[in-house]
Amino acid sequence: MEQKLTIGPYQFTSRLILGTGRYASLELMRECHQAAGTELVTVALRRVPLKSNTPSILDYIDTTKIQLMPNTSGAYTGREALRLADLAVAMGMNFLKIEVMGELKTLLPDPVETLEAVRLIRDKYDRQKLLLLVYTSDDPVLALKLLEAGADAIMPAGSPIGSGRGLANPANLKMILELVDGRVPVIVDAGIGCASDAAIAMETGADAVLLNTAVALAQNPLAMARAMKLAVEAGRLSYLAGRMPKKLYATASSPL
Repeated sequence: MEQKLTIGPYQFTSRLILGTGRYASLELMRECHQAAGTELVTVALRRVPLKSNTPSILDYIDTTKIQLMPNTSGAYTGREALRLADLAVAMGMNFLKIEVMGELKTLLPDPVETLEAVRLIRDKYDRQKLLLLVYTSDDPVLALKLLEAGADAIMPAGSPIGSGRGLANPANLKMILELVDGRVPVIVDAGIGCASDAAIAMETGADAVLLNTAVALAQNPLAMARAMKLAVEAGRLSYLAGRMPKKLYATASSPL
């Protein structure tokens, strides 16, 4: 029943994508990546030192098993995102997560500048050079426009970044999945707080889940990393299996 997560020409066994921020130590981050079994990790380009005598965050990511996905965190315009895309290409990266924020309090993406960023970057770099995974609000119309502009994955927020509120609007996620119709992966990004949140996102039909704070700030990050791995696997399998129909009244499990 199961198939691998496909993004462009790349395939991944794991459907859990992790971040790199807010861990108590880089050693703990590395251990959580291992416990989660993730194969794709996102890191802010502005946090990667090009030359440094001190240990880099990249020294704690096993790139023989994990694909790096730099992101444009900190960009507020499409032009700023394009500049960071140039840096990613210069570093030899194949993936780029587009994040263009609207303002600091909500950390919600700017829809106009996000769409502009995808158009600008896609005009300069084709898919063979750079795959674009786009963080966006859970707006179905915007998701479709991003797809048409050249996004290789649509990443609607489950709820605001770091809020831990889970999937706030399952109906919108279902509409996005219907409109995208399998042409690119739909990955729930942001707002996941616990394992059940991740399972619900996957049961709704998401192709993958990206999370970070839920693991990094858990009371036991290693245990939560393992829990997220199992939740994503269980949610995906449950979605593929197909749930029984809901009923108002009871039905005897043992026939008379």
